[in-house]
Parts: sequence; structure tokens; C-alpha cells
Amino acid sequence: MITENIKNITAELPEKVKLVAVSKTKPNSDILEAYKFGQRIFGENKVQDLCEKYESLPKDIDWHFIGHLQSNKVKFIAPFVNLIHAVDKEKLLMKINSEGLKNKRVIPCLLQIHIAEEQTKFGFDFEEIKKILSSDRYKELKNTEVHGLMGMATYTDNLQQVADEFAYIKKCFDELKSDFFSDKDYFKELSIGMSGDYKIAVENGSTMIRVGSSIFGSRN
Repeated sequence: MITENIKNITAELPEKVKLVAVSKTKPNSDILEAYKFGQRIFGENKVQDLCEKYESLPKDIDWHFIGHLQSNKVKFIAPFVNLIHAVDKEKLLMKINSEGLKNKRVIPCLLQIHIAEEQTKFGFDFEEIKKILSSDRYKELKNTEVHGLMGMATYTDNLQQVADEFAYIKKCFDELKSDFFSDKDYFKELSIGMSGDYKIAVENGSTMIRVGSSIFGSRN
């Protein structure tokens, strides 16, 4: 069913929207089934699991870290991670840059904006992001790049609320693109939408959806 699920989801997506197969808690056999079908982007939310899977699975997999990341664990994924989705503190952004320097690479990341009602979800508010991007400290960063924004909508049956939250983060994205990244082609990703709301996210400008249960089934 994994390959069939990927086929059905990708058939619905506009060409510009990437599918991140959220493989957290899933065995390597499930990932390999998706890989053999052609899926290359996978998302993990625990550093130890990501490192173990990186070591044992094909090296052309595009690994994304999608969970809440502690600064002291960046060093473990810095050598290979392709995108860090949820940068929610300036301290974390600086740490990613310093680990990128140690590994002689530029590490792409997304800034997480808090758009949901739940206070348990992480993220900056929009004014914080503008303040960081305006700072001299940020302008000195050479080993990380902000490729866009990430957000998680409120877990609710109110689809209009979800749509409004996604529309808000798209508005933030457009403003940042205009004011800070107009000459940066790499600032192009809006990571919004998961299994339950990705269709609404795509309607509101998502370029990257994070889908787990709709591909692999419920969590182990």
C-alpha cells in the first residue's frame, strides 16, 4: 500500500510541490519500499533515529529533520542533513551555522512561525523573524541559509481556521521574500501541510508537504 499511497498523493500535487515522506517510527523496510518506487525525500524527528537510518540506507536519500531540534544535537546531523525544517530559536540558527562551518558546508533551514492556537507548538512570531533577519549577527552567517518558512496549523475540524492560518504564513513568506530575499533564489520553500490538511496547504501556497500516516499508516 505504501507505493500506492505515494502514487495517489503525488498525482494530486502540483509539479512545484515536494512530498516529504515522514518516516519517523517506521522501519527501514518501509522506507526502502517507498525508495524503490522513486521517493527520495524522507523526514525524521529524532536525531538518533535519523543518524541510524542515514548510516544504513541509500546515500542518495534527501534527509529532512522535521522535529523540534535541540542545539546540542545539531552536530550529529550537520554532516549530512539536507534541510532542517523547524528552526524556532535564534540560538539554534547560530548553532547550525557553526556546525556548518565545522563541516565545511552550508546547511539549509526553514524558520518556524507559530501559527496555531495551541501553545504547545513551537515557533517564532513574525516580528521576531524580521528582527533576526535585520540584525548584523544574521548577516554574518555564511554556513547556513534560510530557504523559507515552516508552520503547523491548529489541530481542529474547523477547516476555515486551518486555511486562515496557512494564508497568514503565506503572507509572511511573501513579505520576507520581498523585503529580505528578493535576490535570493534559494528562499522559495513554504513547508505547510500534513496528512490531514495538505490539500488546504497546497491551495494556500505550500511548496512542501510533510506526510506520514497517509503513506505509511499510523505510527508504530
